[in-house]
Order: sequence, then C-alpha cells, then structure tokens
Amino acid sequence: MAVVQQKPTYHWLCKGDDIFPAMLKAIEEARSTIRLETYTFAADDLGQRFREALVAACRRGVKVQVLVDGLGSISLPTAFWDPLREAGGVARVFNPISLNRVSIRDHRKILVVDERVAFVGGFNIASEYVGDGVTCGWCDVGLRIEGPLARELATSCDVMLGRADFRHKRFARLRKSAVQEEVVMEGEQILLGGPGRGTNPIKRALSSDLSRARDVKIVVAYFLPSWSLRHELAAVVERGGRVQLILAGKSDVLLSQLAGRSLYRRLLKAGVEIFEYQPQILHAKLIIADDAVYVGSCNLDPRSLQINYEIMVRIQSEQMAQQAREIFDANLKHSVPITRQAWRESRTIWRRLKQRWAYFILVRVDPWIARRQWHALPD
Repeated sequence: MAVVQQKPTYHWLCKGDDIFPAMLKAIEEARSTIRLETYTFAADDLGQRFREALVAACRRGVKVQVLVDGLGSISLPTAFWDPLREAGGVARVFNPISLNRVSIRDHRKILVVDERVAFVGGFNIASEYVGDGVTCGWCDVGLRIEGPLARELATSCDVMLGRADFRHKRFARLRKSAVQEEVVMEGEQILLGGPGRGTNPIKRALSSDLSRARDVKIVVAYFLPSWSLRHELAAVVERGGRVQLILAGKSDVLLSQLAGRSLYRRLLKAGVEIFEYQPQILHAKLIIADDAVYVGSCNLDPRSLQINYEIMVRIQSEQMAQQAREIFDANLKHSVPITRQAWRESRTIWRRLKQRWAYFILVRVDPWIARRQWHALPD
C-alpha cells in the first residue's frame, strides 16, 4: 500500500458543459505529460476537438499517450489517431475486439496532466455528454483532482497502457506489483478493480463503509448489486438509518434497466427509498456513505464489480460529503419516487418475465462468459 502525506484538492464538475472545457484547458496548459484513458472516444465534434488539442500538445513537446477501449470505442475509425502518432504521440486500443476475449473491458475514465492535475468520473469523450444533464446531455458526475494523487493515477494509466493487447493473465500479476489495490493519502484512496483478483477492492471498501453507515445516498447508472450489498443496504435501514437511490429513468442499456428493476420490490420492502431520474439518460456514479464519498467509473453491477477494469476515488471528508449531498439533492429534484404500491400495480406478468430474464443474463450468463474467457487466456 502506497502512503503519501500531502492532501489533494478537489473540484466537482457535474455537467458536460463544465468538465470538457476544463479538460481541454488542462491539455492546452500541459508542459510535460498527458495521459488520457477512456472507455468511449467518439469521432464526433467533441472527439475531434480533443484530438486537435492532443496533437497541438505533442507539437510543443508534451509526451502524450491515449488508451481507448476496443469495444467502447469500436466505432472509432482505424486512422483516427494517425495525426497524433505522426506528431509523436502514443495511441493504443485496449483489448482489440476478439471473440475469445471480448468480455474483458477497460471501463475507466481518467485524464492526468503533468502528473499534477487529474480528472476522474463517468464522462466518456462523446458529444452525447455535452450539456447540463437536464435540458440536454447525459447526466454524469466528474471530479478534478490537483495534487500528489494525480501521480498515482498516472502510474495506473501507464500500467494499463502496457497491457493494452491483453493476451496474457500475467499482466494482472504485473498490475498488482506496479499499482497496488489502494493508494492512501490521509483518508483519500484510489480503488482499482479488475478481473481475476479475488475480492474487488471497490466492493470491499464499500461494504466496510455500509456496515456502519447511517446515511447512504447513491446515484448510479447501472444498478444490479450482489446479494451481500443489497443486504448491507437493507441493514442500514434496519438500524435506523436511511438509504436513498437515484437510478435511471432513462437508460442507454435497456437490459440493465430491466434487470435492476427486478430488485425494486425487495428493496422497497426493506425500506430503501428509490427514485428514477427523468430528464436525460443517467450515467453518473456517485456514492455517499456518511462522510465517505466515492466517484469514478464503477457502477453497482456484476460487470463493474467482477469483470471490467474500473477506478473509484474514495474521499473521507465531511466537507466533500456535504458537497456530494448537494449534487445528490440537485438530481433528486429531477427524479420521481417509486412507491411500493405503485410499483406493485405496474408490474404485469410480461414485465416481470422480461425483468427476470434480464437479471439472469446479466447476473449469471455475462459473468460466466467472462470467467471462461479469462481462464482461457494463456499465462
């Protein structure tokens, strides 16, 4: 476990209209290094603006490296990064599409500039995220970090870039030696999740926080937690606490929405409050358990907690928790409550059947395929 002393500073960026200009400004001001890692990078107007800024940075002597996921960025033309490579930059695709290992994905979203400033959250580089999350653009959450923690994020990016081809399980062992599961700095942690490594450190930290929490607020795009996490949420209510969930009223993954809704009845019965965000597609990942705050790329579903490479920053801070609760409350104003009676009356036999099949596919079939593909990789 790496331990550092200086406390970083943070700034919330909860609109595409805010985070993308801030990221582009950081790239334009870069003097030594830029590391960009993302699941989806689209060849649209926003993507071209980022590419132009990265190419310009290369031309003024900045070392630039980009890593995009092979599935998440599958629509990106092969030649898209040629201008960056010609300028001296590095651009790679994580786990290029192959049917025998298509399940293992890099779902992280990180920008690190000069090992001093970093951005984490749920925002991909794509125009559908541009907007305020209410009148237009997907609803998401991001965080700008300034300080030594950025160096640790940079190291994590380097390790992922080094195993972009993803052909051997030995790279997972390399990951453990190069970047530990947690980087701690006076109450702040970087939590790294990935396949084939036993208990997920994100899930482990969250379980620990939930076990003693009294006030839990979660905004998450894809909600399909394990039985143990559902039990821990219910236990918060049982001991007199409160749990509020803001989930997707509109989703880009209908199967995930259906599967998540299959859990509503049991959660509502346990006293968990559920709301669905209405104006736009919800893509945020924000968790508040008392004074512990989580933000990053990880959803509460089997793919994020068992299969994908993910990253979350955990902050133990009363001030940050209060700011995160204000973000939660702002989204709550645009969400509708799901009541037990209304939910029971809305569930036709056909809807129940669809939800149960979606649950089976995402909880049983998808992880099973991923495990088989992981174990089939050579050592």
